[in-house]
Amino acid sequence: MYRLSHGPLLAALILPNMPWADTAPNVIPRTADESARIAAVTAPTSDFSAPEKFESNPAGAASVPVRKNSDAFSDPSANISFADQLNFRLGNALFRKLWVSSPSSTLASDGLGPLYNARSCQRCHLKDGRGHPPANNDDRAVSLVLALARPDPHPDTSDITGYLATLPDPTYGAQFQDLAAPGHAAEGRFEITTTDYPITFADGTEITLQRPEYHLHDLAYGPMHPQTIAAPRIAPQMIGLGLLEAIDPTDIIAHADPDDADGDGISGRANMVYSGALGQTALGRFGLKATSASVLDQSAAAFSNDIGISSPLHPAGHGDCTPNQPACRAAPNGNTPTHDNAEISAEALRLVTFYARNLGVPKRRRVDAPEVLQGKQIFYDSGCIACHRPKFVTQRLTHLPEQSFQLIWPYTDMLLHDMGPDLADGVSAARATGREWRTPPLWGIGLTQQVSGHTRFLHDGRARNLLEAILWHGGEAETAKQQVLRLSKPQRDALIAFIESL
Repeated sequence: MYRLSHGPLLAALILPNMPWADTAPNVIPRTADESARIAAVTAPTSDFSAPEKFESNPAGAASVPVRKNSDAFSDPSANISFADQLNFRLGNALFRKLWVSSPSSTLASDGLGPLYNARSCQRCHLKDGRGHPPANNDDRAVSLVLALARPDPHPDTSDITGYLATLPDPTYGAQFQDLAAPGHAAEGRFEITTTDYPITFADGTEITLQRPEYHLHDLAYGPMHPQTIAAPRIAPQMIGLGLLEAIDPTDIIAHADPDDADGDGISGRANMVYSGALGQTALGRFGLKATSASVLDQSAAAFSNDIGISSPLHPAGHGDCTPNQPACRAAPNGNTPTHDNAEISAEALRLVTFYARNLGVPKRRRVDAPEVLQGKQIFYDSGCIACHRPKFVTQRLTHLPEQSFQLIWPYTDMLLHDMGPDLADGVSAARATGREWRTPPLWGIGLTQQVSGHTRFLHDGRARNLLEAILWHGGEAETAKQQVLRLSKPQRDALIAFIESL
């Protein structure tokens, strides 16, 4: 069986000897009357004649005005205190910091690698936005990485029902690193080829999707295990993470239907993972397969896997280097007692986490435009909201006032869904199968071009625009996709106008 981690149970498990531990939530329980009001306000609308109340503020009081430049995702939550704006700026500085390899005279910045994918968080999440695949084989794949996994033939016993154990590659670890510190060899390089995949609408319009394939070259440490799968992962946008973390786990679980008991073809399953930050099993919320329970867990894992920077949660100074890479494991590292026997201290990691939690969600645009309202109805009627659930109300949290008791519109249910064979990568993660993905939030998606300079979507960036992203859907989303294929050109345009307004 699995256990949810929140409230008094979690508080009891945050021990003083866990310097990396996240702040214990102080949750004010909802009254029965309050729960009824929340259920009413979060129920999907059936009136598309005008915007809903508060719809223009997708993050509630934390929503920020829309900038007209590429910094639209980089403002702090609008309801952040003046004092915490300094913590936000400090976290931003650490998020942007360029790390250097050890040994170095700059002890606060050394520990890079020895093998890595980027020298800073900002390099993958440029302007706090969405990553993209390389434009060509000469372009750097900074914001796209390859996760490495293979089945575990002898999985450990777990208290998580349905846990699917995997192992990293025995030589290349859990992630393929294409950069290395001086004196070390990068693990290799990869290139992407595509094959055309035509698809036709009911009105005869044909478009061509591109199916990517990944090819590893120049492997520096010998061949990979024959069962290892290299799975592409694009850096997601960073906005609204603290609000997603503040959703009551019981509200998320309430929408799960793992056996499709209602027969609508949509299951939705909760991923359950071990959280180092919380010290126990918890609901997975972050990552493309919901493999991290908290923003702190996600941040620490990214430091370790992407930059090779150790933290109290991931103390290995050699990062993702395996025993089959002895020179890498024996290299100098930046672990020091000054930084909690790691390369980034618990306090610095908390500042980065605070920054990530409080990146503001921009307000909606054109929310009352006729084509947007028409597109909203098409989005709802097509069944898209079965997974892209419009609204939640966050928990009352005394320790996180910016995220406390906000009506938010992220358009996600935070659950795992089978997306069919076309999007399957074959990699299981905790309870997620190789065909399952967490529903990504849609807020801010219409600002991708403005912030990131491209319109690449899905877990590997294969979709070149929003319509292509919809057409790659399958599995539980196949019925909704077929509805979209039957739309006329004006209806399709209205649907995209609505999504771009989010």
